[in-house]
Amino acid sequence: MSEASERPKKEEEEEEEVTPEPEEDSDDSSGEEAAGNTEMDFLRNLFSSTLGLGSPEKVLDDLTLEGVARYIKSGKCKNIICMVGAGISTSAGIPDFRSPGTGLYANLQKYNLPYPEAIFQIDYFKKHPEPFFALARELYPGQFKPTICHYFMKLLKDKGHLRRCYSQNIDTLERVAGLEGEDLIEAHGTFFTSHCVSCSKEFNLDWMRDQIFSDDVPQCDGCSSLVKPDIVFFGESLPVRFFTSMKMDFPRCDLLIVMGTSLQVQPFAGLVGRVSKSCPRLLINMEKAGQADPMLGLLGFGGGMDFESDKAYRDVAHISTCDDGCLALAELLGWKEELTELVKKEHGRIDSQDQREKSKGAAANESSASEAPAAKKEE
Repeated sequence: MSEASERPKKEEEEEEEVTPEPEEDSDDSSGEEAAGNTEMDFLRNLFSSTLGLGSPEKVLDDLTLEGVARYIKSGKCKNIICMVGAGISTSAGIPDFRSPGTGLYANLQKYNLPYPEAIFQIDYFKKHPEPFFALARELYPGQFKPTICHYFMKLLKDKGHLRRCYSQNIDTLERVAGLEGEDLIEAHGTFFTSHCVSCSKEFNLDWMRDQIFSDDVPQCDGCSSLVKPDIVFFGESLPVRFFTSMKMDFPRCDLLIVMGTSLQVQPFAGLVGRVSKSCPRLLINMEKAGQADPMLGLLGFGGGMDFESDKAYRDVAHISTCDDGCLALAELLGWKEELTELVKKEHGRIDSQDQREKSKGAAANESSASEAPAAKKEE
């Protein structure tokens, strides 16, 4: 699943993802602390702007994709953070949530839900897990291949530019593309691991896959309680690592790349305001997102994006699909051939692996079928 990459959000007006998008509501102290920090950031910006202090440095020579490419090539850019949402996985075949007719929410009638978002509500899931696991069979990780955008982030890592990828998606495609645990903050959780809702015993991806495709509701082999993938449902707190890592990562960020997200789901959306005031921010998306409140923008504070005002100095919007935007940036960096070769090689490897697994499965089925008549004859 990707938005079965991003987590759903009731107030969110735009699609984005299959990865359900979780609500910000959290009784976790880390969430409260993050909210407090946001208020302090606001006050700090207010006083700074009012008193004319701390004029931000303009790092980009031009607020275009070409300007971003020149900055990366300058050698000054070693701590890039990527913030990504469901839009980076739609080209892999994973539906978003809210597109009319094709989005996930428009096609849940068969599950007889009280309302579409209920399929990702933790209280509803605990009472009626069947709809979620039926949907998971359709969108399960491992049935899709990473996109050009995923492999572009892998190139950033290989070339020593990537500090971290913060993802709203739960489809695990970042991992398939070659990002590892330390490279990733899976803000809305992941299918990579699962836990029993009662005794907290952990189960791996293969175990959960076997359970889901056996048409059984996954149950703990220790206490027989329900086992839930480690994705963040409505009503659950975000992972603690999300809050602890953002405090270390964002002050050090020297380029923020935001891709495939509407930046409407908190606290994830608020991360764009946690970089330094001089840090350039690039948005690659089908439409502009994350823009500052107009009144706050006029006053020069608030962490939102500013692409068009007279005071714009660091934010760049490249309106395109995520794959096209990454290809365009890769070409400007001189990486396009390397990127396309990487995608071709890795997709070929995945196809070969899938074929081997299918052949093994077919051989096992043939063996079982041949043994059954022999056993019957002996009887």
